[in-house]
Amino acid sequence: MPVNTTDSKVVLTHPNGSSVEILLYGATIISWKAPSKLDAGPPAERLYTSAKAFLDGSKPVRGGIPVVFPFFGPVTRPEHAQLSQHGFARNEVWKFDSVVLDSEAGVSVRLVFEPSAAVQAKFAAPFKLSYVITLAAHQLTSHLHVDNPSETNTFTFQALLHTYIRANVALSTVTPLKGLTYINKLKPGFPEEVEEREAVDVREPADYVYKSAPGEYEVSWGGGLAIEIKASGFNDVVIWNPGKESGQKMSDLEDGGWDLFICVEPGAASYWIDLPPGKSWDGQQVLTVI
Repeated sequence: MPVNTTDSKVVLTHPNGSSVEILLYGATIISWKAPSKLDAGPPAERLYTSAKAFLDGSKPVRGGIPVVFPFFGPVTRPEHAQLSQHGFARNEVWKFDSVVLDSEAGVSVRLVFEPSAAVQAKFAAPFKLSYVITLAAHQLTSHLHVDNPSETNTFTFQALLHTYIRANVALSTVTPLKGLTYINKLKPGFPEEVEEREAVDVREPADYVYKSAPGEYEVSWGGGLAIEIKASGFNDVVIWNPGKESGQKMSDLEDGGWDLFICVEPGAASYWIDLPPGKSWDGQQVLTVI
């Protein structure tokens, strides 16, 4: 199956019409088109990328699946003092490494990122990232691999896949989150609360970090339409949508864009991963049209 590369992006296509488009800038997946299993219609876009998103490498992409690393949220630790929110993985250029798989089952490519001199000047800890993206007929897999090449020092980090699911916000819900403890980042002091809703929606602004999450979620919006999300290696899931008032203040979010997506973000966001010298860590997300 075709793998097309340019100086700025990689495009994968599948015989059933599915496709995925990946920018080397940030290793950001900006498009995933896949057909429904319910009908014979053409492939539909399953991710939301803002019509006003910057795709020229001037700032992180608003939408798709940006990679958050080496920390989530604003700076809280001294070793990150020179870094911007969500770290640097989403606003550095990655390298196309290889085609991992090309068969009837699907097609995979690997992108890699090692710290440049500019990154090392701001963040001294050594590391290597590998990111394998796999396209199948109705499925998209994002597999992040972190290596600690140090012989003596533990590498401490967070990581998250900031996934924008294209959905009609007025009709959409995420399940199952009931009973989970979550950090409510909309309230002063970020208190911890317990989710009581059977199904979580984002018709109002949402910014919640669910802890000890189950690793399997469903975003549904009626008519049998849904995206299943399975995650491994990520113990949290973040649900986010800025709502209209905050969304209108975002220069890279189109008018009304806040009504077109739900962010469901598997990650290590409330805790830190301590990776011993010479060891590796893996986090994976699998999106399936169901």
